[in-house]
Formats: sequence, structure tokens, C-alpha cells
Amino acid sequence: MGGIEGHAVPRPLRILLIEDSEFDATLLLRLLAKAGYDLYHERVETAEQLSDALNRPWDLIIADYNLPQFSAPDALEMIKTAGRDIPFVIVSGGIGETTAVAAMKAGASDYLMKDNLTRLLPVVERELREAENREGKRQTKEALRESELRYRLLWETATDAVILFDESGQIDFANPAVEEVFGYTPGELVGKSVFLLQPESFHWNPKGGLKRYLKATQPGRNWRARETTGLKKSGVEFPVEAAFSHLQIHGKTWFVVFFRDITERQRAEQELRENQEQFRVARDIQQHLFPKAPPQCAGLEIAGNSFPADATGGDYFDFVEMPDSCIGVVVGDVTGHGIGPALLMAETRAYLRILALNSLNAGAILTTANRVLSEDVGDDRYVTLFMARLNPSMRTMAHVNAGHVPGFIFGASGEVISTMKRTGVPLGLRPETIYKESAEVQLSPGQIVLMITDGFEEAIGPNEEIFGVARILDVVKKNREKSAADILRALRSSVRAFTGNAPQLDDLTAIVIKVK
Repeated sequence: MGGIEGHAVPRPLRILLIEDSEFDATLLLRLLAKAGYDLYHERVETAEQLSDALNRPWDLIIADYNLPQFSAPDALEMIKTAGRDIPFVIVSGGIGETTAVAAMKAGASDYLMKDNLTRLLPVVERELREAENREGKRQTKEALRESELRYRLLWETATDAVILFDESGQIDFANPAVEEVFGYTPGELVGKSVFLLQPESFHWNPKGGLKRYLKATQPGRNWRARETTGLKKSGVEFPVEAAFSHLQIHGKTWFVVFFRDITERQRAEQELRENQEQFRVARDIQQHLFPKAPPQCAGLEIAGNSFPADATGGDYFDFVEMPDSCIGVVVGDVTGHGIGPALLMAETRAYLRILALNSLNAGAILTTANRVLSEDVGDDRYVTLFMARLNPSMRTMAHVNAGHVPGFIFGASGEVISTMKRTGVPLGLRPETIYKESAEVQLSPGQIVLMITDGFEEAIGPNEEIFGVARILDVVKKNREKSAADILRALRSSVRAFTGNAPQLDDLTAIVIKVK
């Protein structure tokens, strides 16, 4: 059991996890906490543990489909037998569509795949909202049956506008929240038509039209919450979510509608869509700037690749033309995600390519680039960058490491013979920084040069363990007889296996040079 801190204004959420993987449970809780929930949770793995947990109140249940001693269908049956109405979302590593549909028919609210949790937060918001509506409807019906509306106080403190009306649409009751939502006082609405709360053009709309609801073949049926358009007293149209219910009192049919102003929610959803589009554009920029193919050099085999994460990062690699047939080999990482980092990466790439045409000193190139970049980036942006000057004909190499993760040179037997550590601060932090190129090293047949970004080292595996440098070096050693491109693929495959194919949190970018 435990609590996880949410955002500045946390929303309490009691969540029961039916999950045998602590890592998967931690990932789900982290996503919900980042969305602003103040979490109280328990994790169970067996029927006995679930039976005990059902004695406590829960807002949401998230379950894996198959556990060693349990399953989601078994859990659904127990919850149904216990008479609990709790949203039940299945998050599975790989169930087929037929199995998922069967689970939905058995009572599951929705299902998600573990390798694609982009729908998690919208699904949770929707199910909590619908559970709240169901609870509201149950309370409303019970109160009206028992005392012929004596318990209207149940609605008095509701933040949603609650309207009670008859079969003709005449309003009999409106709670205080109608003034906040529609601009009318309750007294102004009683005796009026409910249809004045919606633009006339929406009255017969199949998605929430009030007249369509009343004039349907079976107008007494319940409608799930749906989005439609409301009309304020001022004449302003605005988005609302409407949920309908009905009841019988002394043989007369009454209807209750809950109106919720969803202006802010739709604005947030639009911002999310715009953010996702920004990520897509940034990803396109990033992918178009990577070199199409590595340079072909006698006696050297060079490969570079970037395996993108779900969210756009700022990883960068390049092969830059330099005087005297030398090559600038570059790996970098721009802080942040989205359009800004992508543009900063493009700017960095352009400066390096221009400066390298007239200089054989990687230190001088980064010194000038840093001075220019420092004028363009803000306090929250910088670029870590590793640049090596490679002379293919002489098989020599010198480097500069501007705040980047170390590069490595491996001997023919796979041992690390040189670690190319940081030699200066990242670009963009201090305009006056002078970067100095290291002494040249002679590359010999059988040696391997590795330059990477921190996505490899910081990949998270079970129990919050990171992949780490030792595993990176071990993968290169074990695959040293393979091609440079195959070594890159082996690195990526090892990371993916380590993380259990969980969503990739950062780009994985690397360059490998093999000396023949």
C-alpha cells in the first residue's frame, strides 16, 4: 500500500491493481500520478487477496488479463458477486480481439495494451466520470422513490446543473449549479421549457438532442453521458456533457438531466492534440536531418542509427565533411521534447556542418558553435555533444566531449582500452567556454569505437534498475565479430529485452566504427 504525490492540486484516487509485475504496476501509477492524481493503492495477485481488498472502497480497478494464479475474468466474476460497481480496466501485454470483446461483455469497462498506454488517462477519466454519473443516478432514483423529491438536497451541492422535468419538457426543479452553468437562477427556470437550455438547431440532434430524447420510441431509456451543446441565458453556445435518467412517481414519468460544462476539458483536449501534432512535426524534422548513409572508408566500417522513442527526443548524430578528407563524427542530445529541441538540433547541425568545412580542429569548431548557440537558447536548453575528428587514411582520431556521456574504444579482444570522458560543459551554457581537442590516437585493426546517447544507459528495467554502462560494454564485447550495423542492432535488442518491451522512454542513438 502507498500514496504517490500528484500535481499541485492532487485529485484523490483509490486504485486497486490486479497485477503480478511490480514494474508494470509502478509504470501505471507513475502515469496516473503525473496526471495529477493523489493515489492510494493496493496491488493483489490472487483471489484471496482480491476478496480481502473488496472490503475496502475503490474508485478504479486496473487488471492484467493473465496472472500465474488468477485472471481478469475470475476477478470480474468476484466483483459481480460482491455487488460492487467499480470501473474495471484491463491492461494486458497481448490478448486477442476476441478475448478482449469477451471480457468487455463480461463487465470490463475497457482494455489497453501494455505497449501502448496513450489512452490510459482518457479511459480513466471517462470511467471515473461514468461511475460518478451512475452513482448519481442511483442516488437520485432512490431519493425520489422514497420521498417524492424530499431529498432534493442531494442535488443542491452538486457542481453539475441538475434539471428535473416532465414529459412535455416543463422544468419542475433546478439546482443552484444551473446559475453557474447556464446563467439562470433556479427560480427563473422552474415552469419554463427545458429546451431553452439548448440551441434550437440541436434539439433533434442524435448526439444529445433534448427533443429527440423525449420523442424517442422509448423516451424512458437511460442515455450514457454524451457531449452536446448548451445555450446560456446570454445567448452564448458552449459544450456540455448531458446524462439523462427517468423515474416514475405515482404513475407519472419524470426526467432528470445532469449538465456539465466541459469547456475547459475540451480546451485541454485540444491542447493535447496540438501537442501531439507538435511531437509529430518535431519527429519529422529529426528524422529528415539524420544522414541517409554512413561514409564509406577503406579499412573502416561505420554505422550510425537512432531508434526513436514514443515521445520525440532531441537525439542527434551526423557525419560531417572536414578538410583533408577527414570526417567529423558527431553524437548529441538536445534537452527537452517537441518542436523547440528539434529546431535547436537542426540549428546545431547546420553550424557544425558549416564550421567543419574550414577547420580540422573539433575543439575550435565547438568553441565557435557554442558561442553562437548561447545567444539563441534559453536557460532551460543546452546540447550535450561528442565530436570526433576521424582521419580515415591515417586511421587516427581526436575528440571533444561537451558534457556528453563517454565514448569508448575497445581492443581487439573486447576490452575497453580508452574511455573518452567529458572534457567540457554542454553547448549553450557558457558562451565563453573554450573547448580543446584531445591528442590524436592511432586506431588499430580489430578495435571498435562506440559513441552513444544516454538512452541506452538510462533504460529502465525490472525493479527500477537501469541498463547501465556495464551491460552496454558487455553487449559490444560479445558482438565484436559482427558488423558495425549488427552491433547497433544488438545493443537496441538487448535494451528492449531488458525493459520487457515497455514503452521506450528515450531515443537510443549510437555510432559504431570498426577498424579492419
